[in-house]
Amino acid sequence: MIQRATESDTEKILVHAAESLYEGTMKTSKFSQEKVLEITVPLLEKGAFYLVIKQDDILNGWILIGSNKDYFSGEVIGFIYELYVLPSYRGQDLSRQLMRAAIDELNKLGYSEIRLNVFAGNFAKELYKEMGFVERQIVMSLKREGM
Repeated sequence: MIQRATESDTEKILVHAAESLYEGTMKTSKFSQEKVLEITVPLLEKGAFYLVIKQDDILNGWILIGSNKDYFSGEVIGFIYELYVLPSYRGQDLSRQLMRAAIDELNKLGYSEIRLNVFAGNFAKELYKEMGFVERQIVMSLKREGM
């Protein structure tokens, strides 16, 4: 069952948030709990919220949704900030269920567009494409040795 996270759910999520961000960045960045809170709490304070999927009242995964502003146009858009399924519950199509619920919720809230960011190589990118998301912007980097 997918529902809006309770305060207790949010506390449980924040315990796992460093793990979620680590995996989401393709294991390129480790985060302290303090850094996780520095990233996440302002989103929650601005109205973002988690939808959770539970079985027998046990948290299986979550998705963090809210709004963001397009840097160029100033338009307020729906945004998916985080999608995570705990390792022991993977392979059950829960990510797809969470994505559908998030898209439905953001549509109900009236956003004409929904965006998300995903690291190149993240297997979730294929799910997003299947659900109709298209590449809009590509960020490139150049690592310089000895700098």
